[in-house]
Amino acid sequence: MSELSLEQLQQELASAVLDTPEAVEAFRRRWIGRKSVVAALMQRIREIPPEQRRAYGQQVNALKAAAEAKFREAVETLKAQELEAKQAAIDVTLDGVPLEPGAYHPLSVVMQQVVSIFRELGFETVEGPEIVDDWHNFTALNTPEDHPAREMQDTFYVHRHPDWLLRTHTSAVQVYEMERRRPPLRIISPGRVYRNETISARAHCIFHQVEGLYIDTVVTFADLKQTLYTFVQRFFGTGTGVRFRPSYFPFTEPSAEMDIACLICHGKGCSVCKHTGWVEILGCGMVDPQVLLNCNIDPAAYQGFAFGMGIERLAMLKYGIDDIRLFFENDHRFLSQFIGQ
Repeated sequence: MSELSLEQLQQELASAVLDTPEAVEAFRRRWIGRKSVVAALMQRIREIPPEQRRAYGQQVNALKAAAEAKFREAVETLKAQELEAKQAAIDVTLDGVPLEPGAYHPLSVVMQQVVSIFRELGFETVEGPEIVDDWHNFTALNTPEDHPAREMQDTFYVHRHPDWLLRTHTSAVQVYEMERRRPPLRIISPGRVYRNETISARAHCIFHQVEGLYIDTVVTFADLKQTLYTFVQRFFGTGTGVRFRPSYFPFTEPSAEMDIACLICHGKGCSVCKHTGWVEILGCGMVDPQVLLNCNIDPAAYQGFAFGMGIERLAMLKYGIDDIRLFFENDHRFLSQFIGQ
């Protein structure tokens, strides 16, 4: 490449007009990149006599720097022109874009409804820590270290502190309250809980519960049934079918599970209710006397009942949702359906 050729290229570069996006792109392909004019000049440096290489290299580098500077300037100029055109096109007399109204998350809606119903029934709302020790989550609730009931719940333990864990149920809050206060107690404990479960359409490692506790001198299973029956009628609607089935929980005796008539098939049988016509919504029972003793409450003087329900289960039934993962994915298409709830 002769000295004259470099001068011609310098003149061509200087005279290039970059006033359109197409011209800028054509300039980029010719002057910048691995297949550009500058790249070809750099490859020919080996053909230059050694005594001329230094001067030749300086000229090529100057040409490269000039090309890059002109390209950057053209890009910035086009951006500024585009922005100016957009601003000029704005009609300030037009009405503004209305803001879309916000909405509570469906789990928050259901949680508020549940808490409100039990508050009307005389229950006080209490909250507690999400990281608790083994005593409040298991042992005080009649599940000692070797108890098989612990296998019912896969637990997240705090790293390097095996006695501390993410609570698997809000019953731990009830233990704190029984230790702190004397009966009578009529409380509910809403909150988030954690279990090491595989995430699927029906299960998640994070979910929400509302658990209730009532302790007084005279409390019967009939009181428990009537309390929960009233809740179902207010939450799901008058006439909703209810049934109780014997069950087992380590902290209540006797224990039961409560079902409602399936809201999808209205008791006729479908895949949601496994063709039984019934869907389980909560567990309940009379507080085991040993639990009262563990919390320094005399079981000869006091009795009580307890219950616990999953908020996700209630929300899925109420709104006809078939995948629990939708509650946690923050998908606007899903959440926008609950505006106005």
